[in-house]
This record gives sequence, C-alpha cells and structure tokens, in this order.
Amino acid sequence: MTMNSPDSSLNAARRARELLEVRERVVDVLVVGLGATGAGVALDAASRGLSVAAIDAYDLAFGTSRWSSKLIHGGLRYLAKGQVGIARESAAERGILLRHTAPHLVQAHPYLLPLTGDVSRVQARLAMTGYRLGDALRVTAGTPRRLLPGPARIPAGRALDLVPALDPKNLRGALLSWDGRVADDARLVLAIARTAAAHGARVLTRCRALALSGDDGQVRDELTGQEFTIRAKAVVNATGVWAGGLVPGVELRPSRGTHLVLRPGTLGTLRAGLHIPIPGAGNRFALVLPQLDGRVYVGLTDEPLDGPVPDVPEAPESDVKFLLEVLGSVLAEPLRRDQVASAYAGLRPLLAAAGGGTADLSRRHAVLHSPDGVVTVVGGKLTTYRRMAEDAVDATGLPAPRSRTARLPLVGATQRGDGAPLRLVRRYGSEATAVQDLMAREPELARPVVEGLATTRAELVWAVRHEGALDPDDLLDRRTRIGLIPEDRAAALPIAAAVFASED
Repeated sequence: MTMNSPDSSLNAARRARELLEVRERVVDVLVVGLGATGAGVALDAASRGLSVAAIDAYDLAFGTSRWSSKLIHGGLRYLAKGQVGIARESAAERGILLRHTAPHLVQAHPYLLPLTGDVSRVQARLAMTGYRLGDALRVTAGTPRRLLPGPARIPAGRALDLVPALDPKNLRGALLSWDGRVADDARLVLAIARTAAAHGARVLTRCRALALSGDDGQVRDELTGQEFTIRAKAVVNATGVWAGGLVPGVELRPSRGTHLVLRPGTLGTLRAGLHIPIPGAGNRFALVLPQLDGRVYVGLTDEPLDGPVPDVPEAPESDVKFLLEVLGSVLAEPLRRDQVASAYAGLRPLLAAAGGGTADLSRRHAVLHSPDGVVTVVGGKLTTYRRMAEDAVDATGLPAPRSRTARLPLVGATQRGDGAPLRLVRRYGSEATAVQDLMAREPELARPVVEGLATTRAELVWAVRHEGALDPDDLLDRRTRIGLIPEDRAAALPIAAAVFASED
C-alpha cells in the first residue's frame, strides 16, 4: 500500500529520493513505459491503493503519445468498419475526458468536410449518416450536447467563413461535425503521471528496463549508469511499439502516421479543422488540425513500418508530398513545399494480423500474459488510454478495489482559471494562476521564449520545478512544443539551458 500521498510535483530532487526508495522495498506494481497507457496504469494502480514504481528510459510522452493528431475521438471510423464495440468504448472514454478527468485539456472542436467535385452526393449522404451515427454514440455515452454539438450541413458561404482558404469555385457546401481535441497530447500524459504521483506512485524517468520477469525488473539509471533491481508483485509492460523488445512473443505491426506542421497564418484564419476524403481510400480522411498556439497540423498517413523500430521516427518526403497533394485538392491556393515548417511521425503499436495494410488493422487493445508472468498491454488509441490501463491492472490479479479513474480528475482539471489567460488555462487548468504568479513576481519570466510564440519563460521554470523536466529537450519537445519547428527550437535552446542553470 502507498504511504501518505505526496503532492503532484515532479522534479529532480523527488526523482533522486524515490530512486533510493524503490531499491529498498518490494512494490505492488512495476510499470515500464510512461506514455499515456503506462502513466494511466500507474494512476489506476496507485489510486486503488497499490504501491507503484513507473519507469521510462527517456521521458514522459517520449514515444507515440506525443506524436498523435491530438484528436480525442468518438470512434466514427470504427463504426464504418462494423467495429461497434471499439466505437462505443472510444465514445465513452471521450465523454469521461470531456466531463470529468481533463476538461481543461480536452474540449470539442468543429471540423468541415468540404463538398467539392470530388465528393459525390451519395458520398456526402453516407458521410452525414456516419456523423449522425457518431452523434448517437455520444448519446449512449452520456455526453451532453452542450459539450459536443451535433452535425449539420452548411452552405458554401458559411464554410468559407470558417475556413477562408477553401476554393470557392469548387465548393457546394460542407458537412460540419464536432469531435474532441486535446490541447497537447504530451501535457495529457504529464497530467496523468502527476496525478499518479499525487497518489503515491514513484514516477521515474531516465530509467531503462534492461530485462523483465514476472516479479522484478533489471533497471539502469541513464543519468548515472548505475544498474539495480526493482522487485514487484506484478510487472506491466506498457512500452507500446517497443513491447516486443522486452517480452518475447509480443507480435506487433507498427504503423507510421505522419503530420505536417504549418506556422500560424499559413492557411489564414481557421475557425474549424478539415476532414478531406483521400481519393480511392474508402473511409479515410486527411485532417487539418488547428492548434491553440496558432500552428496547424496536417495529417495523417497510415503506412507499415518495416525493420527496426526507431526511438524517434522520421517523416519521409513521400508522406509530405502525399499530404500536400490531398490538402491542395480543397484549397484555393495549394501550399508549396517551402511553406511546411516541419513534419513529424508517430508509430502506432497495432496488433499483428494476417494480410491487409496497417490501415485495415484493428485499433482494439489487448492485454497479454507472458509465460513468466509479465502483463503486456498493446494496441488501442490515445482516447482509450484509461480503459487500457484499467484492464492491465485488473489483469495483474492483485487484490485491490475496482478502478476509480473514470471519475478521478487529473491535475489541473478545471475550465476556470480565476483570471488567468485562457491560453494558460487550456494548458494548466487550475494551476494557471500559479504560473501567472511566477510572471508577476519575476517580470523577466513573462517574456516569450521565442518571439512570435506565446510560451513564456515562466512555463519553462514551472516545468523544471513541478513537471519533471530534467534537461532542455524535455522543456522544448514535451513540456512545450516549441521544438516541433527546428528554427524555433534553435532560438529557444539557449534560454532553456539558462533556466536549468538558474534553477540549479
């Protein structure tokens, strides 16, 4: 069982203290991997009263969880494939995030499907039928209309008001739908991990699992090189696409999803995202995803990854070209390659199946048991991380109460910021006022890290003190997303290094 619960702050001092603690005792659960699912397992177990050590070779949200489309979706695509169970699960988990666990990070966002000459009237009717079925899932999930409006067909003029970059000569209207969007997927993982820490979980980054068994893990501290053993009553492998490297017999077929990153203003003013049908691909769409910082993501591909799984996947030029072509099919002025600020790729940990492409593989998750007792959880989506975590903890067989995470607010879970700017509230929730107080006490910290971006130096300081950032990469690539554009990253790196120097 956990000791008296500490606060949620993660930092270098806490890491050092808890590294010593996990060497000296047997924990109930050792979790390997601190993406959304692994952090979710740590929270689920700790909130049931189990003692937890959760480790990652790199950082929170280092892998797949930070490379998503930022969608928290209700499973519409699964409905089209007849996967009703997965669709219901997605809709239910989306509602939990919107209503209970992360209303500061997850809200509804509108999307247009432009009705161009490439979309027949039959296709338009089928798409609207799908949106209405998706709205029916919203009802069954108990998500109120005020949080997630229903679909509608709108005239061309209204569509151009929402997305002025559309080609008016090739537009007879649009279908308007709504779905969930997370302000920042890496910050969602951070909120999950910090909530786990508040319930007593020891959240330890830069700790690499070298080998696992059903009752321990051989671990190396990547900062010092020291190796040690963490003993546990149950071990959960939540390392996603890397799961097979720790537990033989786990067969995955990773899929690469690429996104383009556009600077603010590249597509003009966007008050809605876009669903753009991919020609000849059936029920697949490219997505235009406006972000809170003004940047726009355009995605996403679904291509099988062959060969070794890289720590940080690269976006191939063929994916960039493909996405630009699909996007250009609905714009008045197609984008040039030099208007793409950067691109990123993420890997989906899909369960292997015979035949077909990765786009056809199920997004269902699975909990597997190795012969020596390690529990591995793979598959699934960012939206369903909580349910995956619940199932994984149940699978350990440890005596504990039922999961309570469906109604457990994450750190910061509020839509009110007590006067703090909306941008801060959408990232920090109830902690926005504390970040703002840093700026008030030290006006230098109110300055932006990079001119033209809203992120302030106070946010870097907050990340070092409370969010477990251990080096500038953590600050720029995961606590903020400054690092997505190489030029911005280069400009911000000296400031991030200076923050660590001042905090030391």
